[in-house]
Amino acid sequence: MNSPKDLIPETMNNKAENSLDLTPEKSRRQFFTDAGKTAAGFGIAALLGNLGNYALSYAAGKEPIKIGILHSLSGTMAISEVSLRDVVLMAVEEINAAGGVLGRMIEPVVVDPASNWDLFAEKAKQLLLVDKVSVVFGCWTSVSRKSVLPVFESNNGLLFYPVQYEGEECSRNVFYTGAAVNQQAVPAVEYLMSEEGGGYKKFYLLGTDYVYPRTTNKILRAMLLAKGVPASGIGEEYTPFHHQDYQTIVSKIRQFSRRGDAAVISTINGDSNVPFYKEFANQGLRSEDVPIMAFSVAEDELRSMDTTALVGHLTAWNYFQSIDSAGNKKFVSDFKSYCKKNGLPGGAQRVTDDPIEAAYFGVHVWKQAVEKAGGTDVDAVRKAVYGLEFDAPGGKKKMDAVNHHTHKPVLIGEIRKNGQFAIISHTDLVRPEPWSEYTNPEKGCDWVKHKGTYKKT
Repeated sequence: MNSPKDLIPETMNNKAENSLDLTPEKSRRQFFTDAGKTAAGFGIAALLGNLGNYALSYAAGKEPIKIGILHSLSGTMAISEVSLRDVVLMAVEEINAAGGVLGRMIEPVVVDPASNWDLFAEKAKQLLLVDKVSVVFGCWTSVSRKSVLPVFESNNGLLFYPVQYEGEECSRNVFYTGAAVNQQAVPAVEYLMSEEGGGYKKFYLLGTDYVYPRTTNKILRAMLLAKGVPASGIGEEYTPFHHQDYQTIVSKIRQFSRRGDAAVISTINGDSNVPFYKEFANQGLRSEDVPIMAFSVAEDELRSMDTTALVGHLTAWNYFQSIDSAGNKKFVSDFKSYCKKNGLPGGAQRVTDDPIEAAYFGVHVWKQAVEKAGGTDVDAVRKAVYGLEFDAPGGKKKMDAVNHHTHKPVLIGEIRKNGQFAIISHTDLVRPEPWSEYTNPEKGCDWVKHKGTYKKT
């Protein structure tokens, strides 16, 4: 497969410019002419590997299966999304090396929506209607997912979405391999309220100004009020994407937490996390004074931060690189080796995290479903995903039998100085609930007995 370092977005399958047309009608001379043109953009070693795989597919009379990769490679979300592209490409390389899917190689089509939410929809449409991909792996923010949702639903496309989100969605055309609110945010705050977690009484809800933080905090506010926290004990504030100046907000947090019984719940996304944590430390606030429980900061984001003053702050996910198992150690080692081999920034120093694991096992879930369905037909693959159980790098997981979400454990991690997390709380698999019991207790999600969202009796 192509080296990610050499991938120029959309180069792989831009038929008008330089992609390889390996149809049987192509002459041998034209084949190598096209190959030479493409090599300039992709890297010789990676190209030869791909040409060999794709040529074998065509020689066997089986065209490669195209898949789309829809992650921001530039802009404010690149800090998080580039690694998702990398791990999806690694999964593709692994599958192709093992013989592909039903004897067919996977051909990835990489595009860059550049952290532009409108561009996400345009690129999704291109992948489905122009590139004719069988499935798309992509998006990070909920606003990007909401942007592409009408495209997938109107064209019966299939999206694997690998990031935790706010719920209140039940799409027939999306499989959610990240966490729902009841698998991350709610248990994280319940942990902070418990004796084990510090017994905190006040909560400052701070997030980036878009649908995920606002909806998640709506649910958390309802939960806190239901558990007896007064409205005066709940702060709430939002900043734009790419916000850099947190001096005033951190001063407010200092005042809010002056009695030592408050915690910050952070749904800040993207590169704004760097100045937020830096300002928090600059004003002398430490985890023992007021802990931050973050839902969008993981090992990959910590790579670009000075973690010295972050020790002790918390995050809730469903996977950490520090999981001590043979399967996870192999996954971490394989990812580091893949990044080094392909000359990716960071090389062998790269890390894994929750969205990286979810993006990775999403590709393998799709592969299993295609093999079970006997082809790439979206409707058949969709049904084949229901109830799949599998060993992910972090342990056993399961696709729900009816609601398109993933059964996952809830993990609480404490930041270490080395940028890793000490796992301080771990549950068994938790069934996902797209509709929260605190805000929509009457709603459920079921694509087997109902047509998606339904009213519970």
